Amino acid sequence: MMEDKELYTLLVYSENIAGVLNQITAVFTRRQVNIESLNVSASNMRNVHKYTITAWSTEHEIKKITQQIEKKIDVIKADYYVDSQLFIHEVALFKIATSAVMDNPDVSRTIRRCGARILEVNSTYCTVLLSGVPEDIAAMHAELMIYDCMLQYTRSGRIAVTRSKEEALADMITDNE
Repeated sequence: MMEDKELYTLLVYSENIAGVLNQITAVFTRRQVNIESLNVSASNMRNVHKYTITAWSTEHEIKKITQQIEKKIDVIKADYYVDSQLFIHEVALFKIATSAVMDNPDVSRTIRRCGARILEVNSTYCTVLLSGVPEDIAAMHAELMIYDCMLQYTRSGRIAVTRSKEEALADMITDNE
């Protein structure tokens, strides 16, 4: 069933009110669409939060989800995008066994080649940070998996801005004034 689905990113803007996240995720739950990643943060406008949500879906289905989210009373604006319409970034943290880094030069070469930063080193583990596009993070993860050296791994949800000059919300606010 994944063949006809594409990864979409929804950018949703709402007032900073408790319960909005629950309302938004309920739309996905009702349509039985799994959220792949979710990031909530302040936006460039005071008292407005930005939700960056990714989900595999068809365009028809994601359009309906976006429309339902936008109908929520505390949601100001919701739009969906494909990756080519956005600047995308993620952050990953890797906890790697120090012995693996010391004993296998390929592990430290991988870290350097990927442009990751070592944040902490102690006798047990090294903490490594990689910031970049999802494909680069996935590539480093796959390489480190080969060396069987990871103790822990986590990555953030996607953060994204549109490739247009201004956010859609800024246009909407200007039109309403």
